[in-house]
Amino acid sequence: MSKAGMYFKMFASGAVLCIGGPALVIYVTPTEEELFKRYNPELQKRSLEGRQQRQQDMNDFVGKLIHYSKSSKPIWEAAAEDEAQTKQNILEEQKLAAAEIQRRRDEIKRHSMAQE
Repeated sequence: MSKAGMYFKMFASGAVLCIGGPALVIYVTPTEEELFKRYNPELQKRSLEGRQQRQQDMNDFVGKLIHYSKSSKPIWEAAAEDEAQTKQNILEEQKLAAAEIQRRRDEIKRHSMAQE
């Protein structure tokens, strides 16, 4: 076989693999609607009920990414800072709640001692 024939055969087999492989995957992969139709009715109902919440979660996530991308820092650093700030806020809220509970306990003790 000549070199030109060998190059043609190599090019043709490469094209079949590079184009045919992804085309086969796209052809055999079912669409979201086909998958949804295969669900049993209970799963379809649950999926429809949770769809709105999942969509809202995704919108919140994308909104956060847009907010993070506006800063001059990389997104992962801005996300880490936001997460640390959120954790700090939660800890402060827990401390305030614990202080309020302790204040109520002390008030109850003082009130019960005053009645005795």
